[in-house]
Amino acid sequence: MTLHVVGGVYREYSTHPRWNEIFGSAGRAALAIATAGTPVTLHSYLTDEAQQEIAEKGIWHDNFKIAQTKVPSTVGFSYLHSLAVPSIWGMPPQPFAPLNVAESKVVRFGMLEGDAIVNAEWAVYDPQNGSKGVPFGANGSVAKHLALVMNAYEAAHMAGLPGEHPSKTAPELARQQRAEVVVVKMGPEGAFVWTAASTIQVPAFTTKRVWKIGSGDCFVAHFANAWMHKGMAPAEAAEIASRATAYYCETQGFPTAEELENHKFTAIQPSANYHKGARRTVYLAGPFFDLAQVWMVNQARTNLQEIGLRVISPYHDIGLGTAEDVVAKDLKGIRDSDMVFALVDGLDAGTIFEIGYARALEKPVVALSERHKGESLKMLKARTASSATITSPRFTKHCGRL
Repeated sequence: MTLHVVGGVYREYSTHPRWNEIFGSAGRAALAIATAGTPVTLHSYLTDEAQQEIAEKGIWHDNFKIAQTKVPSTVGFSYLHSLAVPSIWGMPPQPFAPLNVAESKVVRFGMLEGDAIVNAEWAVYDPQNGSKGVPFGANGSVAKHLALVMNAYEAAHMAGLPGEHPSKTAPELARQQRAEVVVVKMGPEGAFVWTAASTIQVPAFTTKRVWKIGSGDCFVAHFANAWMHKGMAPAEAAEIASRATAYYCETQGFPTAEELENHKFTAIQPSANYHKGARRTVYLAGPFFDLAQVWMVNQARTNLQEIGLRVISPYHDIGLGTAEDVVAKDLKGIRDSDMVFALVDGLDAGTIFEIGYARALEKPVVALSERHKGESLKMLKARTASSATITSPRFTKHCGRL
């Protein structure tokens, strides 16, 4: 039976690494489902240009169809880099008239430029709107069997319980929206799967590289395919989705059923202390002598904090000053940290010294370099099991040991 995906199809533009494609949540999810071998119909607001680009992406899939609602412009997301918060452009002056989808099995994504009213036997819903997510039934949508999928931040705010664990927010969401399944994504902790009968935590999986844009769309697509189309139990469907998301993050590709079955995955295993709320501390080493360097330190700090790490940043936490003012405090920061993340593009003497000091203390070090390779990084590349060097501008390595 065909799965119907309704949601946004957007232009995605990234300055670095270079990326300029039409996908959006619904477009990406529909293509992921088609690649997995399931018949799918995409319902969205589409210009003729966007419709053509999406159709070309699905040209190899006989099971991929498009139900176009024609509009004059396409909404776009612009990322300075793939981990940045995007700016949004091309919004219509007024929201478009709602799409109406009455089908047996529907995947619905929240949208910016309009809405979708769903009448389904089975439905999977991802609100896609941070702290401003709208409940599934608020616009008149109905489904006999409803599964909600969102991240922990979205779940907590939609449930009216900001900061609470999914063990509290998931059953509250189920009560409020009459959902029989709630899946809450929890980063390195995997996904929390709630049903009235049980709660199960499924793992996330390590990857050598990470492409973040659209990873959540792939999770929803594969969960919906496994739960609604293949009839798998919610926890089993969520684990399939977690594996497929890891495949996408590493390759930027959608796995076929065969590729997903044959690909080797290693589950991330957070420590017992991490599950209890303990968070590792990372020392952020890097120069901050000009605007570009300060910007890079700010971006690195933000991204490290977003994955749950505590960050000691000399620029933010110690400040500027003479050697007598700051050096002892910097070195204490390294001693008080569990690891070091070093920005080494400037080959700054202070940063290199901090790396050496950390390694002398046998602390793990991850060094990020986009400009340098070969001889400049020889000492860093001849690493022990407790250090790593990231040299690709396109990907961020996930350190599963944290």
